[in-house]
Amino acid sequence: MLKITKIKRNSIAKELGLEVGDEIVAFDSHPCEDELDYLYYVETDGFSMTVRDKRGNGEVTVDVEKDEGEDLGIEFVKNTQIRTCHNRCVFCFVDQMPKGMRESLYIKDDDYGMSFSCGNFVTLTNLSDEGLERIVRLKLSPLYVSVHTMNPDLRVKLLRNRFAGKIVEQIERLTKGGIELHCQAVLVPGENDGEELAYTARELFKHYPLVRDLACVPTGITKYRDGLYPIADVDKAYSEKLLDLVDRLNAEFGVNFLLPADEYFVKAERPFKSAEFYGDFEQIENGIGMTSKFEMEVNGALATLLAENDGGRYVLKAKKRSVIISGVSAAKINATIAKRCEEVIDGLTVEILPVKNEFFGETVTCTGLLTGKDILRALEKYRRESGDFDEVILAGNTMKEFEDVFLCGMTLDELKKKSGMENIRVNRDGGYGFVDILSTNG
Repeated sequence: MLKITKIKRNSIAKELGLEVGDEIVAFDSHPCEDELDYLYYVETDGFSMTVRDKRGNGEVTVDVEKDEGEDLGIEFVKNTQIRTCHNRCVFCFVDQMPKGMRESLYIKDDDYGMSFSCGNFVTLTNLSDEGLERIVRLKLSPLYVSVHTMNPDLRVKLLRNRFAGKIVEQIERLTKGGIELHCQAVLVPGENDGEELAYTARELFKHYPLVRDLACVPTGITKYRDGLYPIADVDKAYSEKLLDLVDRLNAEFGVNFLLPADEYFVKAERPFKSAEFYGDFEQIENGIGMTSKFEMEVNGALATLLAENDGGRYVLKAKKRSVIISGVSAAKINATIAKRCEEVIDGLTVEILPVKNEFFGETVTCTGLLTGKDILRALEKYRRESGDFDEVILAGNTMKEFEDVFLCGMTLDELKKKSGMENIRVNRDGGYGFVDILSTNG
């Protein structure tokens, strides 16, 4: 239910006689669980709404007629509770984190509302038949689903949840209801890869185009795995085999349905796919196509700089030496991109600083999981060995989305103070932001 906290003047809610403190308990006789119900019905041109009087006089049902998309003019207490995960997945990253980090990092969410609104992946194992019906009725599309495998027995084993085997019927029910799905498979070597992955892909492709794609993601392995399910890290040979399988299946389907994570290309030492391979980059938050998109944006920004200077190099007001913080896996491609920037921007020297992840362990090589502590350690060592530099550039995904705090709890201000480097610039705007920072004297 939704408790009303504010009613606008001259609004539909005012005309209906609603008051602050009243509670909306149902729409069209369906229980109102949270704001998703309101957001759906407010887009329609008519519905019934059951309201519980704040004075305890019972419930009344009113008919609402309005234009599509017209707001009722109310504000309400938003539901801050999230549906949590009921699984004990053998590859769970949360189980591999050290103690003493931000409390929110240990929350295992599995909330289809957050999947619809934020793109979070859900397993559907905590979902009742009523929940599935609600998703279809409210048209919560697209959803992002952690399928992992379409083999029911294997999924029960990997998720360690006896309800995990329902995935086949859940996918069928959602797609029959018109819900689009973006799927992922976190691959555990020797378990849900190889022929099992091929089986999963073919079963999901039966529902294409409502099942839009299947991301293939390696298991994140930290140094905190004592007592956990044994999982081998992937190497060059494994990544080559996986990429070959992906290419064969995509050729079989005639579309780029399987989307391998960037890390496989790094491990296999193969060129990344072109940006066109990833379409609209709908799985970019999953690390799928991130490098290709970044490179495309850098090239576009550099082309603009050249065009603005009639094909000549862009000249900085003052020469500068920039140091780019990078995870180990992205260091090579970042160096290539940096060289390209130096060729276009006169007065620029760019150096890549690959940072080993000592916090989580050196098996974790992506930039987004670097901590302030490791960045500080690397900066201090690099400065001692190579001298002073003019600026440090950090990727925005090393910190919280709306707050300059690293995973380890260190803030950006603390990093600046401890490193003695005030000019640490954060790029949250992809390849365009990267070139913008490099082409300006901050």
